[in-house]
Amino acid sequence: MAHGPKSNEKIVYVGDSRVRKSKGFITPPDYTSYPGKSEAFIPNFLLKEWMVAVVALVGVLCLVMSDPAPLGYPANPMATVIPMPDWYFLFMYQLLKYPYAAGDFVIVGTMLVPGIMFGALILAPFLDTGKERRFYKRPIASSIMLVTLAAVTYLTVFSWHHYQLELKEKGMVPEHIKREEELHAQKAAAGGGNKGEAPKKAASAIVAKDDPGYEVFQKSSCIQCHGGDLKGKIGPTLIGIGDKHPKDELMKIVKEGIGGMGAQYDANKNLGLSDADIDKMVSWLALQKK
Repeated sequence: MAHGPKSNEKIVYVGDSRVRKSKGFITPPDYTSYPGKSEAFIPNFLLKEWMVAVVALVGVLCLVMSDPAPLGYPANPMATVIPMPDWYFLFMYQLLKYPYAAGDFVIVGTMLVPGIMFGALILAPFLDTGKERRFYKRPIASSIMLVTLAAVTYLTVFSWHHYQLELKEKGMVPEHIKREEELHAQKAAAGGGNKGEAPKKAASAIVAKDDPGYEVFQKSSCIQCHGGDLKGKIGPTLIGIGDKHPKDELMKIVKEGIGGMGAQYDANKNLGLSDADIDKMVSWLALQKK
């Protein structure tokens, strides 16, 4: 340390003896002479794990970019649908259908049972501290694994089976299947016909567009499911509906619903349509014949 501007003043450097001098990179010890050990966890083993994770992540990203997620139909809060979670939550969805895990006992299905299942998995390393790696010699860990796997598999399969039965009972078609059918129909319409002939135009004309009932239809709740072109968004197409149902049956469908579609009378009244408007709309729908 220098205390003044004099050039001949002695300079004393003060250091801290508690700070150890760095020795550079420390080579990990050779673990070949230690039974049961192969290498240092940090950085050798961890670096290899990170590299494997990066390769797996790149693979997943390539799959995501190769097939973009398809856009679904526009959201319709008035549509009648069967709620279904993703496949990896089907077992929880099915669990909440049972009386002892729903209603007044919903806390059992949402907190208690999953807490026991995942809590057992967390505690498994502390309950089974043996060095044996063969599963048949680790009864606690193996039992927890088998019971959990069997329960998740059963609940997932039964949930999907119950969903199929609900679709059949209500006469509903899932959105992804309906979208695929429409895509095939569009391809067939665009590329149909014999060779050398122009593709046939799909019969999609709307009858009596100048009718007052068409204007009422544009304001109704029906357009959200069937679309302004009557080809159907979530619900079925209404082109040619007059060939299937006369006016009185169409009015009954509006008031009572049919299949998976609920009654639309109150919904249209809430939108400001009068009974006369609904009658005009139903009369116009009865004119839609192929």
